[in-house]
Amino acid sequence: MKRLFLAFFLFSGLFASAQLRQVPQKDWKQLFNGKNLDGWAVKIRGFDLNDNFGNTFSVKNKNLVVNYDKYDAFKQQYGHIFYKQPFSYYRVAVEYRFIGEQAKGGEGWATLNSGVMIHGQPAESMGKNQDFPVSIEVQLLGQIDPAKERTTCNLCTPGTNVVYENKFDKRHCINSKSKSFPKGEWVRAEILVLGDSLIQHYINNEKVMEYTHPSIGGGNVSGHDPIFAPDGKALKEGSISLQSESHPIEFRKVELLNLVGCMNPKAKNYKDYYVKEDNASCKF
Repeated sequence: MKRLFLAFFLFSGLFASAQLRQVPQKDWKQLFNGKNLDGWAVKIRGFDLNDNFGNTFSVKNKNLVVNYDKYDAFKQQYGHIFYKQPFSYYRVAVEYRFIGEQAKGGEGWATLNSGVMIHGQPAESMGKNQDFPVSIEVQLLGQIDPAKERTTCNLCTPGTNVVYENKFDKRHCINSKSKSFPKGEWVRAEILVLGDSLIQHYINNEKVMEYTHPSIGGGNVSGHDPIFAPDGKALKEGSISLQSESHPIEFRKVELLNLVGCMNPKAKNYKDYYVKEDNASCKF
């Protein structure tokens, strides 16, 4: 046990930097092509897979837009748009801004609120009336009151648990250490995901949160099939999805660096962890 703990300590130490290394744009895989929703699947609570009710998810001016213009009222019709491929070791980044006004009927907590779901269940496994995928949520929040701080890139855990500050933590949401960003301001959120070992959140390239050992468990999900939520199972990989929670939001970028095969567990410093020469994502 001592050896395992030491190995993890050394491994996680490689990522102790407060910033992620900058990467040439050509090395990023664009999950959103700026033209259409090809490669993505939509699941909205109360509707079948790929029934994009009210055109909730669309593309306008090269941005992926989440809007509620065709809703009479938001009736807890939480939605998610899933990328077609699961991932395990990667960096994923979104550039987002909140726009417009919250849909009528949206809960107070959902004002200027959205999220990036990682290590999630597949879109096709979602129940028709399921509210959220079993996943790790990187919560995106906009500042409501200029006089009050409201952090973004927080952690929420629908159907999951993590180890936070070296303790198994069952809290549903934990705030990051980020600054606050008002509606209309573009923000870059990036997540470093290393299987079931380490996850870090970054805002505009500054680290604002980290935790380890994501696993299935806890509550805060309804309408799901329990077969897709085996309690205690380590989350080593899963889907990536963007959230619809009643407040309009735009994403101008959704991009990913696949880090499978890049890791060097013997590396003694942060700069050595990308090592595999035949993988373009590792060459930076």
